Amino acid sequence: MKRYSSGGLSFTWLCLLAGLLTGCAAPSVKPDARVLTLQTSDTAGVLNRVTWGASPALLAQVNQVGVARYREQQLHPVAAPLPAAVQAQIAGMTISQRSLEDLHLDMERQRKEADGKADEEQKKGARQAYQQELNRLAREAASRSVWRALYSPNQLQEQLTWFWMNHFNVYQGKHNLRAMVGDFEERAIRPHALGKFRDLLTATAQHPAMLRYLDNDQNALHHINENYARELLELHTLGVNGGYSQRDVQELARVLTGVGVNLGTGTPRLRPELQARYVRHGLFEFNPTRHDEGDKQLLGQTVHAAGLAELSEVLNRLSRHSATAHFISGKLAVYFVSDSPSPALVERMAQTFLQSDGDIAATLRSMFTSTEFADSLGHKFKDPMHYVVSAVRLAYDDQPITNVAPMLNWLGRMGEPLYGHQTPDGYPMLRTAWDSPAQMMTRFEVAKAIGSGSAGLFNADGTAAQRPASFRQANPTYFETLQKGLSAQTQDALKQARAAPEWATFLLSSPDMMHR
Repeated sequence: MKRYSSGGLSFTWLCLLAGLLTGCAAPSVKPDARVLTLQTSDTAGVLNRVTWGASPALLAQVNQVGVARYREQQLHPVAAPLPAAVQAQIAGMTISQRSLEDLHLDMERQRKEADGKADEEQKKGARQAYQQELNRLAREAASRSVWRALYSPNQLQEQLTWFWMNHFNVYQGKHNLRAMVGDFEERAIRPHALGKFRDLLTATAQHPAMLRYLDNDQNALHHINENYARELLELHTLGVNGGYSQRDVQELARVLTGVGVNLGTGTPRLRPELQARYVRHGLFEFNPTRHDEGDKQLLGQTVHAAGLAELSEVLNRLSRHSATAHFISGKLAVYFVSDSPSPALVERMAQTFLQSDGDIAATLRSMFTSTEFADSLGHKFKDPMHYVVSAVRLAYDDQPITNVAPMLNWLGRMGEPLYGHQTPDGYPMLRTAWDSPAQMMTRFEVAKAIGSGSAGLFNADGTAAQRPASFRQANPTYFETLQKGLSAQTQDALKQARAAPEWATFLLSSPDMMHR
């Protein structure tokens, strides 16, 4: 078989990799005929959806307890330890040791000291140090998220945490949000990822990261800012076709007046009659002097003047609205099942959502137990996060990596850095967003770095580390389980590999690995 002299990669294999989606001299494969991703059985197929990627050890575990029991354990997670080395790295992070309030005060002090320096060179250096510290805090948050995706026993909770972070997207590059994204994920998203949607919605609506990102800290009586109100209706609850009007956006913005952030240590001076209506939790603040006290008309119903209680009432209505049930169910179905989920599936999920008062776990159960879910296994194209995490989980199943920096860099190269989407709609979950030839070649380079052991995943603190044995050798379970589900083309290519690193590269860059 003809080979390229530069990389030793067969022409047929390059066609399967890059030409898979654009067409080349090799026989084309229609999307609906592609093989299932590492699916040797329903167990492996389900794991590639419920978790961040099947692995031999996880397959062995689930084969003992059964898929149904494992699924229920994932839907109702209990606290579970991470590998000791990983937990130690997370515990040592600044964001794990200090509250958002303390971090913010330090960062504000550093910013003010930098701005106050008279010498321009000193001011420039101090401002750079401030920006570098913000970058470090954001990188800690991203590293913690990736480590948990890799190794948390509560895999579904981690997937839902990523899903909801994308649904309630905030961009770390705005203001000082790099110091806030870790807390937003840890306190607003993760605890509610599998709970009641209303609780999740409330937690995001009262977090300073969301309020600063969508400018609601600027929303006040006589100075209305509609940004958050619009996204709360369009992106977070009802959906773009949810039946609301521009008037509803305006009225919701009035409800949201005074809901903001206090970045200082003190509280505003208020008239005695307003003191009891003032609320502050951490950096979150409701200031009644900035609130529009008139009645509002939202979605055809009156919201009577009641201060911060207006927001609670509105969030209750939105979280229980049928449009919200259908919109959220549709997004979950796109994420877990298909780019074009059947209306019947979405309708059943929406009815479960409504009947359970927005119980996310119950809604997911109705999806996981559907025939549409079972029939879709292996056909959902992986976005970069799913590809990178699943590749590392499979390659190094038995030895936790010590350095996630290469993974964060790969996500950046593929256009899906954590907390890096500038607009509030979040990253797309459709195949067409991630299946370009350039994306496929980048994934091949990632696969080669992992397969060759040159990725630096075991080089903590920049020091050299011995690479573990090839996962082909380290995981004999592979030959008993995962290999059987690979396509004939992939198995043929693997037989042509001349060494273990090349074999690993072929597997990790195969069309099979691109789907879940």
